[in-house]
Amino acid sequence: MSNWIDLKQDAETGIESIRAHFVGHAYDPHWHESFLVGVTEQGVQQFNCRRVRHHSVPGQVFMLEPGDLHDGLAPTEEGFTYSTLYLEPDWLEQQLRLLFEHAPRDALPRFADTLTQDLQLGQATAFAFNALHAHELLIVRQSAIDALLACLTRHLHWRKRVDPDPRLPLTAQRARDYLHDNLARDVGLQELATACGIDRYRLTRAFKAAFGLAPHAYLIQLRLARARRLLASGTSPADVAVTLGFADQSHLGRWFRRAYQLTPAYYRKRCSILPD
Repeated sequence: MSNWIDLKQDAETGIESIRAHFVGHAYDPHWHESFLVGVTEQGVQQFNCRRVRHHSVPGQVFMLEPGDLHDGLAPTEEGFTYSTLYLEPDWLEQQLRLLFEHAPRDALPRFADTLTQDLQLGQATAFAFNALHAHELLIVRQSAIDALLACLTRHLHWRKRVDPDPRLPLTAQRARDYLHDNLARDVGLQELATACGIDRYRLTRAFKAAFGLAPHAYLIQLRLARARRLLASGTSPADVAVTLGFADQSHLGRWFRRAYQLTPAYYRKRCSILPD
């Protein structure tokens, strides 16, 4: 069976639902700006995340946070199939604070695990995915989401918002912030190093140690994550490429396909928030 991807988006919540099948190499290391909750349906899904190699088998639930660098590979000949929900951080935090009456202020929700064998959570994830993907009645979709969130509470904890993050070297954080502030510019490595007050060789080592990617690769992933948002809002691939500093639309398309196995045009078309 060849690779395939089926993507839809729920207009009410903005939740993206993706069901996909991959054989061999699935996608290069990348991250998302959303929380991901998914279930492996068939085969073995191998992925690296948080410096650990995971193997997800049918029924297991995988949970990724915004910024979690991960890849994808099918280690067996039959490949793997999975269903995933992409939850917007602001929406998820708002919903969780309704469930957690005593949620701490100035804190962010975090997943306690990347992979779990929680049968009830797996069933809730599959139910929510099917309800959203099939665009069931509104009351069915909302009930399925509530059931999923209730199960997720067993796998969540709250982390205090701290800026800058004490877990990361200050130099790496400065470089990251500079890239975020200049993501559409043709930033050179020397410029980045000068802005951080360090030579570019030490900067690259510190950055890779902190984020798992070299600065240039991080910048590309940052642009791709922003591209998803612009495409979902209806911006054309050509305009997205110009806005985010890609050489042209085909340049954007090559990187987008490497990360997500989707073309920008397909992603834009399948987002339900677009007008008919």
